[in-house]
Amino acid sequence: MRKFDLSRWFIPVFGGLAFVYLLVPIAYIFVFSFNDAGRTNLSWRGFTLSNWQNPCGAPQVCEAFVNSLQVGVIATVVATVLGTLLAFGLERYRFRFSGTANILVFLPLATPEVVLGASLLSQFLNLGVELGMTTTIISHIMFCMSFVVVTIRARIASLDPKLEEAAADLYASGPMTFWKVTFPLLVPGIVAAALLSFAMSFDDFIVANFNSGPFTTFPQFIYVAATRGIPAEANVIGSGMFLAAIALVLGAQLWRYWRGKRVSAVG
Repeated sequence: MRKFDLSRWFIPVFGGLAFVYLLVPIAYIFVFSFNDAGRTNLSWRGFTLSNWQNPCGAPQVCEAFVNSLQVGVIATVVATVLGTLLAFGLERYRFRFSGTANILVFLPLATPEVVLGASLLSQFLNLGVELGMTTTIISHIMFCMSFVVVTIRARIASLDPKLEEAAADLYASGPMTFWKVTFPLLVPGIVAAALLSFAMSFDDFIVANFNSGPFTTFPQFIYVAATRGIPAEANVIGSGMFLAAIALVLGAQLWRYWRGKRVSAVG
């Protein structure tokens, strides 16, 4: 009689339960995006495709979604550019107060969002800045930059310095070495940092709630709508974002697969 090995089954079972725990809320959102809910979406009332045919049917849902997209894109672009430059400077050069600069970069990562949002709000009020889209973007750039710097610094630290030395030995100038050797190697890290920044910005509620004023982002809209039942149209948008993320991941994997086959064929 074979002895039951608990350790053999623990990891698969635990992993399966973890996936179920993560995917059940997403499945709930997807299913209720087809709910014929009317004004509320608290219980199942019948199947319909009208929500997918008109995802902007609920008041302000598409406006809030577009607001979050605009803030996310602008904050991501600015944070990625500034964060890349800062990461390169902190990793490649040693200067006075570089240790202090490192601490300041990591502070937003260690600071609770409530403290971060409240401190930014007090600063904007003291400066007499009107709260709205601009203050929301500035707030998001500030905490997104830290994630960009950390991600890209790790990528820079992993680069083989011999590649740049070889380019210099072949009489490549500093700018040419950067654009032809260093930058292409940094692109995966930059893309990862940009995607992380966009996700953090789009998903943020606490900092935006402090500093957005009358400007409403998608997470804020969901929070307010949850008191009377999240509209089915919001579930449609959430499901669409999830499906788009899956498509991007599958596209990236297919691209890596075909690229690997091409490299193998050339080799």
